[in-house]
Amino acid sequence: MLFENTIIGPIHSRRLGNSLGINLLPLKRKFCTYDCIYCECGWNKESIENKIELPSYEDVRCQLEKRIAELKAEGAVVDSFTFAGNGEPTLHPDFPKVVDLVVKMRNEHYPNAVITLLTNATQLSRPEIYDALMKLDNPVLKLDAGMAAMRNSINKPTSEKYSFDELVNNLVRFGSKGIIQTLLLRGTNDGKIISNVSDEDFAEYIKILKKIRPKYVMLYAIDRATPEKDLEKLTVEELEIYAQKIRNEGIDVKVYG
Repeated sequence: MLFENTIIGPIHSRRLGNSLGINLLPLKRKFCTYDCIYCECGWNKESIENKIELPSYEDVRCQLEKRIAELKAEGAVVDSFTFAGNGEPTLHPDFPKVVDLVVKMRNEHYPNAVITLLTNATQLSRPEIYDALMKLDNPVLKLDAGMAAMRNSINKPTSEKYSFDELVNNLVRFGSKGIIQTLLLRGTNDGKIISNVSDEDFAEYIKILKKIRPKYVMLYAIDRATPEKDLEKLTVEELEIYAQKIRNEGIDVKVYG
């Protein structure tokens, strides 16, 4: 499912309440540094024929101003301004500038709302991206595995430069200012068994969390159609078992089934 607008909603989110989405990615294709086997936007290759056209800063500003005016007139509530959409938001060349715009507009119109980013964290090595994320209330950073091989099988990074070690180092550096987002699953892909809840991988994952000490962890299960069809949705009861293992280390966890 690809989003067809730059400004989306608000839609009710199981994690964020009434969320006004900001999609800085193309409207007719996915643009991402990962090709996750569970991504609701589909495989990267399914979008490759479409030209990459990103909304300009001015497009975002005008559309956001227009939508906020409409929402204010309706008396609508916005709980979160959420950077999400058809891929990785931090790839937009004006991402830091757009963050400053959204902070300003949030402060003026919905001061009680938070600003959220859903990111795979592959761009955290760029100082301007790191600094922009520090301005957000909810920088939600993806970590789907405890070992490089499992991360590569689940997230399928598009370049070797997005190494697992660098990802972990950046997450540790970001520390308690970040929220770690993890989708737990089992299944197969390309003839390989996929499970980030195996004893070995989950133990390594917890070791990484202990180094990061995030604000909290979001554990969730598959909620929408996935490009890889042979994946298993974990139950809420199963999620809670793994959540408790993390809580035992003094780290807060929120579960979304």
